[in-house]
Amino acid sequence: MIPRAELRKIATARLADAELLVKAKRFDGASYLSGYAVEIGLKLRICKTLKWRGFPETNSEFQGLSSFKTHDFDVLLRLSGVEDTVKTRYLAEWSDLKLWKPELRYAITGNATSLSTARMISAAKTLLKIL
Repeated sequence: MIPRAELRKIATARLADAELLVKAKRFDGASYLSGYAVEIGLKLRICKTLKWRGFPETNSEFQGLSSFKTHDFDVLLRLSGVEDTVKTRYLAEWSDLKLWKPELRYAITGNATSLSTARMISAAKTLLKIL
């Protein structure tokens, strides 16, 4: 299991990494990391909602929990228990983040712009506060 406190540290660190990449005009990496921070934040929220001490990490820990072994934001949001809140109060931020997917780590550079990255990072900051 990845302990809840560690998940929080990881999400915070990845968002800080994204902000550093923006300063270096590395928008693709920054966009990817901001989305990754939200993925970790959603997994942290799942732990809080289900009163888990940590999020499963190994195949044996995921036994019987296959629906939790995903990177899909929609699935993670549904499992988090805060879907209604996010989709009513934070719909704009959620919409900015919905373009993220783990496959972006393989994307050719030059796809993300300064504006799209700034929006993703802003949305990630907002959502991480409630997750």
